Amino acid sequence: MLRPNEIRDMAVEEIEQRRLEIEEELFNLKFRRSFQRLENPLKIRTLRRELARIITILREHELGVRRLGASTEAAE
Repeated sequence: MLRPNEIRDMAVEEIEQRRLEIEEELFNLKFRRSFQRLENPLKIRTLRRELARIITILREHELGVRRLGASTEAAE
């Protein structure tokens, strides 16, 4: 699980890629949960929280509330 500061240090493309990976993994876990017991059911919760964290950080960047580390370096 990535911490918010670690996410903010990434480029927007990397964050978007991570978001897609998490969404796919969440889908697969939910699908498997419908047929069988999961080895670690708390994984769904942690992935949902990480996804929400990523979406929030992307939205902050979009609104200009807080810039991402990689984008401020590119602007200089």
